[in-house]
Amino acid sequence: MYTAKGQLDQEALIRQYAPLVRRLAHHMAAKLPANVEIDDLIQVGLIGLAEALSRFQASQGVQFETFATQRIRGAMIDELREGDWMSRGNRKSQRDIEAAIRKLEHEFGRTPREGEIADALEMPLDEYQSLLYKVRGTQLVYLEDLSGSDETDNFLDRHLADGDADPMSRLRDRRLRESLVAAIESLPERERLVMSLYYEQDMNLKEIAAVLGVTESRVCQLHNQTVARLRTKMRIH
Repeated sequence: MYTAKGQLDQEALIRQYAPLVRRLAHHMAAKLPANVEIDDLIQVGLIGLAEALSRFQASQGVQFETFATQRIRGAMIDELREGDWMSRGNRKSQRDIEAAIRKLEHEFGRTPREGEIADALEMPLDEYQSLLYKVRGTQLVYLEDLSGSDETDNFLDRHLADGDADPMSRLRDRRLRESLVAAIESLPERERLVMSLYYEQDMNLKEIAAVLGVTESRVCQLHNQTVARLRTKMRIH
């Protein structure tokens, strides 16, 4: 897109790629605690998009969308690094949920139900579901976790950075890939559907909620419980 003077029409291009910013913001927000405002991510992402437009050179042999995606994500991560948004309490709650799941799986020899996890945590079901929403973003399955966790590490570096090789190179490992597939296949049907819609169909929480006929917060709860199960299963493997 060019102006009458033959220059790139940045305003038109920003309008064209604004949906990309929103999509990336929604996906990143699902990996973050509830106190992170998605509108803030979008605003920062738009700044990253503008920077991508000013820096992009077609001669580099990279598609603009790929280049812009890296810049947008980078801008969002830099903004998050500047704020102290990660709660130690949420990290502890995450570990408590995973410990309860691990204990129940060993005890029952099967995937525990939501109510059973709540009972193990000695809290009412609605309180457990609220906790799942509260700790969203602290439970995603990241392959770095398989080698153990360090309480002093940088959460953003491990969980949001778009590294070139580490996650994907480990996915290529046959045993790890097979273990992950087996863990996903062992999930309850509804939770498998949530993961498929989110990660394979690239749907956001609002869209998944419409498919399932539930609220966005309920989808968030299901997603967080699912990834807690997967983290537990992958650590066992």
